Amino acid sequence: MKNAAKTHHILQTDKVQKRKSPTFIHLPHYKVCQDSKKASIFLLLLLLIYIYIIPMPYTQTVTTTMGEAGLTLTAPLLSPPPPPPSDQPHLIVTVHDDDDDDHGNGNGNGNPFAFLGSGGFKVAVSTTADPFKNHTLKIGGVYEWLKIGVCFPIAIVRLVIFGVSLLIGFVATKLALLGWKDRQNPMPKWRCRIMWITRVCTRCILFAFGYHWIRRIGKPAPRATAPIVVSNHVSFIEPIFYFYELFPTIVASESHDSLPFVGTIIRAMQVIYVNRFSPSSRRQAVTEIKRKASCDRFPRVLLFPEGTTTNGRYLISFELGAFIPGYPIQPVIVRYPHVHFDQSWGHISLPRLMFRMFTQFHNFMEVEYLPVVSPLDNKKESAFHFAQRTSHAMAAALNVVQTSHSFGDLMLLMKAADSKSKQVRPSAYMVEMASVKSVLNISSMEAVDLLDRFLSMNPDPSGHVTYHDFLRVLRLKACTFSEEIFAFIDVDKNRAITFKQFLFGSAHVLKQRLFRQACALAFSECVSEDNIYVLEQQFGDTIRPAIPDLTENEIRELFNLFDTDLDGRISKDDFFTCLRRNPLLIALFSPCLLNKDFSEDGNRLVEEIV
Repeated sequence: MKNAAKTHHILQTDKVQKRKSPTFIHLPHYKVCQDSKKASIFLLLLLLIYIYIIPMPYTQTVTTTMGEAGLTLTAPLLSPPPPPPSDQPHLIVTVHDDDDDDHGNGNGNGNPFAFLGSGGFKVAVSTTADPFKNHTLKIGGVYEWLKIGVCFPIAIVRLVIFGVSLLIGFVATKLALLGWKDRQNPMPKWRCRIMWITRVCTRCILFAFGYHWIRRIGKPAPRATAPIVVSNHVSFIEPIFYFYELFPTIVASESHDSLPFVGTIIRAMQVIYVNRFSPSSRRQAVTEIKRKASCDRFPRVLLFPEGTTTNGRYLISFELGAFIPGYPIQPVIVRYPHVHFDQSWGHISLPRLMFRMFTQFHNFMEVEYLPVVSPLDNKKESAFHFAQRTSHAMAAALNVVQTSHSFGDLMLLMKAADSKSKQVRPSAYMVEMASVKSVLNISSMEAVDLLDRFLSMNPDPSGHVTYHDFLRVLRLKACTFSEEIFAFIDVDKNRAITFKQFLFGSAHVLKQRLFRQACALAFSECVSEDNIYVLEQQFGDTIRPAIPDLTENEIRELFNLFDTDLDGRISKDDFFTCLRRNPLLIALFSPCLLNKDFSEDGNRLVEEIV
């Protein structure tokens, strides 16, 4: 009881002390009593010291560079008292807009192509998709080797069936074409009946390749309903199947006409030849498609709008030839279900693919006829939009991803694979040429030529080129000016560039509106009044303002790069050819072009040179 009473007395005492004890505000090294007059005086003194002794600014000016407009925003962060003494330091914070740092270079200083009106460029994010990869390029697993061993005798029999069927079909086709001169009109019916022999032979060829039965989903629409048929393109098997199934008029590359046996057979299909690199040939092909699709006496027209074969796991961009005429189109999709053997004709040789087909027990193939896609009636639809709707329908039915790759990407892939540097990943050089063409207005051949220049820079296995290899090929000297040219391409600031950056940067400069005029004015600066050729001395005097400390040997190296025919002088053609192949070198002439009038002199010189 005594202990309990004692404890109660202590608790009561603590409560009374707590009520009587003053409240403290804890500041560094001080305890200030809140309810005393001294505390108020002390706080006032601290405030005066803070204002007049500690040198802190009361305003901060924030300058923000907004894109190309260069707007300036001045924002007071605190309400300013009377201005501080002039000897106090001010904090000026300048914030630059770095939105383009990841994918493009800025418009500020250090841009060696600003004199052309270039404000930098952006590089689209690269995709890892490879629509041309055959996923069973190598024979893997014990099962596949055993199957090849078992099927090898069968493959010999199949090869004989293939050869005999091809020979009989060739003879029947020659007989059907014998004496037929009027190839502009539809094939007479009696000749078409002879072609049935060839059609049966093509089915035997499919049987020899292991396509013993082919699953069909849906039916072909009547020719009057859909005069044009489009299909995805995975292998060389589809044209053989469509020849047997539909006997259409096919649109094919001019190079197919020279193929032995095959060239004769496709001529009987009243083929429409096209040279994909010739604009006039493409226009003529569209005219023929429209003419034959509009006439019921011709067979339906078959096109593979992708323009090349893929692995069937992607649907690449469509060419517009089938959609420009504006007729209803029936899409057809082809699948090759498989487990051990990918039948796609991607980056694999034809003999190797045929051998693998011959040594399979059975090859599966599915053909699905989709609903007809017609142009929109309520408004005039562009061919591009028509092609988009058709490709979306096909991609949805195939359950695959659409990409912007094209035949140009296959050209880049083959160029990288065949290069002397033996790239580990040739697919890293694909750039989705369909989108690049629309953005940069550059052709596939120009892209391949730029890839040839890039490969000569000895890229590493990951596809990157260093600063010194870049200078070596362009024959530039390591200096601040050369670093600016490299930095213009190196948009990621990694001190190494990829082919896509090199392509976008070179094409960006090449397609500048003032580029041709700049080339003409640069040539005029290099030649004297009484000469039409550029000599080495004149060339060196012209480019020295850009790189002042060039030696005679370094000037000679650059001169030889421009002197494409190696005759010791640079003609107009030499000059323009070099700058078209190496558009980045136009920066060498920027000092002498900065104050030139591009509008009049440039146009006149371009007309003279052209």
